[in-house]
Amino acid sequence: MLLLAWLVSLASTLGSLFFSEVMHLQPCVLCWYQRIGMFPLVAVLGVGVYRQDAGAVLSGLLLAAAGWLAAGYHFLLHTGWIPENLQPCSKGMSCADVDLRLIGFLTIPLMSLLAFTLIIGLLVAAHRQGVRA
Repeated sequence: MLLLAWLVSLASTLGSLFFSEVMHLQPCVLCWYQRIGMFPLVAVLGVGVYRQDAGAVLSGLLLAAAGWLAAGYHFLLHTGWIPENLQPCSKGMSCADVDLRLIGFLTIPLMSLLAFTLIIGLLVAAHRQGVRA
């Protein structure tokens, strides 16, 4: 389970970098907050897989929970459940703009929310199993 959580974090990080560096989509403020939660997960969970360290599960859960909160807020803002005047983006890229839709409905905030949800679920399962990589 820990290995799967690491793979999801790695794929998410690479996807995020692909969107910004290859597709030249500028990340908004909330995207940066989500990156702060996701990018360190690659290292934390990678070391946890290598060492089969139970401490990586707790650290990973804290990072993933912070990212999940930012992604959830971003998703709600993006879908209109939260008014645009409550967005933290005052300069630069708007957090409510829709720059990309995959398969007609997958937006970047939704993909981020799904990735963090999956990572949290896998880390909880890893904790219950006693951290087997």
